[in-house]
Amino acid sequence: MIRTYWLLAVAGLWAAGAVDRDAIVGRWLNQEGLAVIEISRSGEVYEGRIVWLKEGTYPAGDPGGMGGRERVDRDNPDPARRTRRLLGLVIMRGFRFDGDRSWSGGRLYDPQSGKEYRGRMTLASPDTLSLRGYVGIPLFGRTSSWTRHR
Repeated sequence: MIRTYWLLAVAGLWAAGAVDRDAIVGRWLNQEGLAVIEISRSGEVYEGRIVWLKEGTYPAGDPGGMGGRERVDRDNPDPARRTRRLLGLVIMRGFRFDGDRSWSGGRLYDPQSGKEYRGRMTLASPDTLSLRGYVGIPLFGRTSSWTRHR
């Protein structure tokens, strides 16, 4: 009986928009299922780094000639950064809690394209994080949905 009331209270708070600023802290599986990103907070700013890759090494016959080697940031436009390991790479930084289940002001890095975008995040549910990466204004961008990884 007490458990039922607790669950109803949590659901009521969620519906009312009362979300803890650290609700995004933890591990998230990206939409493609290829990586787990761990989001943490330092002061008032949130960042996320890759902590798991489905394919940690390049496949045999890799067109870049890196078959069997550990995956690196080889598509980065800066040649000095192309040897950085993807595992442990910070791909999101500078996000601040706006209230109402959203975080903004950050940057998102896409290692598959080597491009960085402005970003914002919205916690759609306790286990679903919606990320919007864009150039210029949010209208011109792409949304990705991540799920909490336990």
